[in-house]
Amino acid sequence: MSLAITYGVSTWLWTSPFTTQSIKELFPKVSDMGFDVIEVALEDPSVVDCKILKTALADHNLKVVICGAFGPARDLTHEDPAVHARCYSYIETCLDYCADLGTSFFAGPMYSAVGKARMIPLEQRKKEWARAVHNLQIVCEMAASRGLKIALEPLNRFESDLVNTAEDVVRLIQDINHPAACIMLDSFHMSIEERDIENAIALSGDRLIHMQVSENYRGTPGTGQTNWAAYKRGLEAIKYNGAISIESFTTHNQELAGAVCFWRPMAESQDAFAADGLQFLKTTFK
Repeated sequence: MSLAITYGVSTWLWTSPFTTQSIKELFPKVSDMGFDVIEVALEDPSVVDCKILKTALADHNLKVVICGAFGPARDLTHEDPAVHARCYSYIETCLDYCADLGTSFFAGPMYSAVGKARMIPLEQRKKEWARAVHNLQIVCEMAASRGLKIALEPLNRFESDLVNTAEDVVRLIQDINHPAACIMLDSFHMSIEERDIENAIALSGDRLIHMQVSENYRGTPGTGQTNWAAYKRGLEAIKYNGAISIESFTTHNQELAGAVCFWRPMAESQDAFAADGLQFLKTTFK
């Protein structure tokens, strides 16, 4: 059985933050490599001209996925409503970009702040879970009003203490109880947290609308210990028809490198990372 999928790559592989200037540098390269989708990490919408972005997508025959960045200032589990308001404002802008660009969802670990990993009492964790559920219900309404969905991403335990596994994100979606709430999985986080890759994908089912991949060490797909056959079987079983998108990072931006613990490059070059990874994925998932 062949998968009806497209192949993407994240702008984070080359740059942070992504800006209007990044478009000129990255889009021709990504298109020439043979990718179908560019995954734009929209850290700061104010430095990205949506009209220029839209024109470049058409010029280079690329589809787009918009992913968000959620640091301490964008934390829907924070006890301060002012932080929620700031996060809503950011998400709303990202949703507007999605609508303008013709993509169908906004993705990311928007339930909490990345790096918020603490040993806290169970009662506090329950309160933060309930806060995330309530606030994401509001986000889902914001998305639905634009004809969009959100794709919530579990992170490994070193980057989040709230949602780490497919089971966690499915429970979160069930508690949100809104048709706009969907799932994005990332093979790097899954390599740390999941006992059974196929079962995690099956559990996500038709709510899985985006798939990010890299190796177990966050390097080029096909160069590590990842059980790619299990991913293929799992995605085939749920008849997945979204994108499989390479996501990793560069050490050039020290702030981002520290956030994701990138102290050394994971490939000979970032271009080689993308090109070699794409060739492997097309061979594996054909």
